[in-house]
Amino acid sequence: MKPSEQRKASRKVLHWKRWLWKLGLLGSIVAAAFFLIYLSELNEKVQQQFAGKRWALPTSVYGRPLEIYPGMRIGMKDFLYELSFMQYQPAHRIKIPGDYQKHRTTIELKTRPFSLEDNTEPSRHLRLRFDAQRLISITDLSTQKPVDILQLNPPLIGRFYPKHGENRVLVQLQDVPETLVEMLVATEDRKFYEHIGIDVFAILRATLTNLKEMRVVQGASTLTQQLVKNFFLTRAQTLQRKIEEACMALLLEWHYEKEEILEAYFNEVYLGQDGEHAIHGVAQASYFYFGRPLQELQLHQQALLVAMLKGPSQYNPRRFPKKALKRRNLVLSMLVSTTTIDEGLLVHASEQSLGIVEKPHSSQTPFPSFLALVKRQLLEEYAEADLQSEGLQVFTTFDPQFQRKMERAIDKKLKQLEASYRIKSKTLEVASILTNTNNGEVLAMVGGRNFRFPGFNRVLDAKRPIGSLIKPVVYLAALSEAKGYHLMSLLDDSSLEMVVNGKKWRPQNYDRKFHGNVPFYQALAHSYNLPSIRLGLEVGLDKVQQALQQLGFQRTVEFFPSSLLGSVEMSVFEVAKLYAPLASGGFFTPIQTIRSVATHEGIPLKRYPLAIEHTLDVVPVYLLNVALKSVIEEGTGRKLKKILPAHLDVAGKTGTTNDLKDSWFAGYTGDRLAVVWLGKDNNQSTKLTGSSGALAVWGEIIKSIPSKSLQLHQPENVEWLTVNQDSGALTEEQCPNAIRVPFTRDSRPTELQPCPELVTEQVQPIEVVKEKPLQTPVSKAPVKSPSPKSLDNEQGWGIFQWLKGLFE
Repeated sequence: MKPSEQRKASRKVLHWKRWLWKLGLLGSIVAAAFFLIYLSELNEKVQQQFAGKRWALPTSVYGRPLEIYPGMRIGMKDFLYELSFMQYQPAHRIKIPGDYQKHRTTIELKTRPFSLEDNTEPSRHLRLRFDAQRLISITDLSTQKPVDILQLNPPLIGRFYPKHGENRVLVQLQDVPETLVEMLVATEDRKFYEHIGIDVFAILRATLTNLKEMRVVQGASTLTQQLVKNFFLTRAQTLQRKIEEACMALLLEWHYEKEEILEAYFNEVYLGQDGEHAIHGVAQASYFYFGRPLQELQLHQQALLVAMLKGPSQYNPRRFPKKALKRRNLVLSMLVSTTTIDEGLLVHASEQSLGIVEKPHSSQTPFPSFLALVKRQLLEEYAEADLQSEGLQVFTTFDPQFQRKMERAIDKKLKQLEASYRIKSKTLEVASILTNTNNGEVLAMVGGRNFRFPGFNRVLDAKRPIGSLIKPVVYLAALSEAKGYHLMSLLDDSSLEMVVNGKKWRPQNYDRKFHGNVPFYQALAHSYNLPSIRLGLEVGLDKVQQALQQLGFQRTVEFFPSSLLGSVEMSVFEVAKLYAPLASGGFFTPIQTIRSVATHEGIPLKRYPLAIEHTLDVVPVYLLNVALKSVIEEGTGRKLKKILPAHLDVAGKTGTTNDLKDSWFAGYTGDRLAVVWLGKDNNQSTKLTGSSGALAVWGEIIKSIPSKSLQLHQPENVEWLTVNQDSGALTEEQCPNAIRVPFTRDSRPTELQPCPELVTEQVQPIEVVKEKPLQTPVSKAPVKSPSPKSLDNEQGWGIFQWLKGLFE
């Protein structure tokens, strides 16, 4: 080639080189720009997700803290159940909070410290002494002094989970044991405090090793990269994801301190599966595998958590205990030369068992009915999204002891009823609620025969005709009217026929009999239908409906004559609300499950103090309660006298619907209100009345729990008089058919009916006494009259006082 041609060719080559260089430079600039944009997007993603709310946290729901004191009615078995429910562990030696030892008549334990509202309880080393039924004494073993009263930490009873199903308890790095931090760093990333998010030398080493073996045998991910992969990215094994992981690890280290990254790792790491809920974070894993808070874990238990990081399924200690033990001991052996942990402690830890609990507390609440009510009440003030993400702590009124005894009583009686009445096994359904009459707190609740089933909640959602449970509302409306009704007013119990909606209606009493003129209280006690219908119609359906609303029934329903016999449909919860003002003497207290709500950090958000509203006149409520006590003394509820202790006075009402489809009982003691419904989901007959079915279950529940006898507070305008049981006229106390009945001073009888059976020189005084059950004296023999001197000392009305009052 000629020189000129060579120069020309050289210039062309140079020209193309310059263009290629320019294109390369431009391409590099464009690539760099795109990479910077890409990094900027990753940076924004890192900062937005990591700086904001990092996790959706479930709402944790707690029962009431157990308050214990000498003399408390709780046996050793019941107390041990409470300890197991709070995840206390039996131990050979009491070392840490949550340990206990059981002896023949004593329990030694170390309580867990906790703070709840204004109460702070430190950890204490205690000895509790029991007899068969009661806690006898509490001794603080550190001071050898007796303890008068203390509270144990409230037990966790359930959670409301995020939609993705992650179960997590947040922990701050300062609350993670230092030995666990050392184990993690020594095992997973020894250069954690030195690298900038990625370990270049580890990457090169792993690459060479994997190429040599022609398979992946070694990883090089730092703790930061592991956190990025779990927190930000998917588990897809692609080159793009690996690049994103490395870049985001660098960005994360650029913006945040090592301590923040480590804390996030401890809260994010996946450590197994509890049914449909994933176990995330070492704090939740501590509860799931060991039944303890993270701070209580011993060295060998901490090592097991670190060992499981390599593969939570592969080293699941419940499924593969040998593999888990081998991996844990390998972790402990790796720590000998790489940590400050004493070698002797590591050797001792390697000699221990896995230390896990056999059966963890399930993520599914064992009390779905109660949790459903809690959630409904929370949703009145909180959005559902908040309940699934904010990690709220909800402290409730739930009592595990009462729940356990209610479940046992129901299970026992349903089996007996099905056997006695030849009902097909397991076809009877049940709904029941137990509350405190003093403050309206729900103590226990059963929404169906399968206590653990989280489906249809019959306490809240099954609306059934309530039968004769409506009658107290009718009688309250009458007693509240200014028509002079009192407990001895005679009601007509004869044949009745009327036209309702163009059709003849002939209601009957349950016994298909007529009883003539019946005293007011007896018509209610024996649940006679015909007097109740006449009474309701005379008072007015609108007045009965008004009384229903005053008692707390909020739904609007049409009222017909048949409504007076209980065609109105209600849920068990609505019936409990209806009877609560009667149980509290005329005061309305909302039925509630929640005492307080706090953030996941324990900062109080809201308290729910006792709220009492005086909605009813106490006088008619008092008179009605006397009549409802007579239901138990002589009426449809008299079977309870064979079930309950003789000293326990109660009031209540049975309810039965057509064809025996529903069996009801609502009743109360001095401090407990319970409602029980029995029925069938297919709406077939149960073969049970309220008396033969629900009442028997109710009695079994109340018999099993501590309750105070019902003592009614007599209003000033009420006095007890001795009257003739048949006529209602005033009479002598010694008459064979004399009973004591309370009256208002406006409605007291004025007629005096002598007692011809008594041959005495003096007329007997008509005595005013404090409240007692309506009852005819057992003895019918004449009683000698008091002397004139004793008449002057009578607390009530003498004959002279009665005559004086008559003319006044």
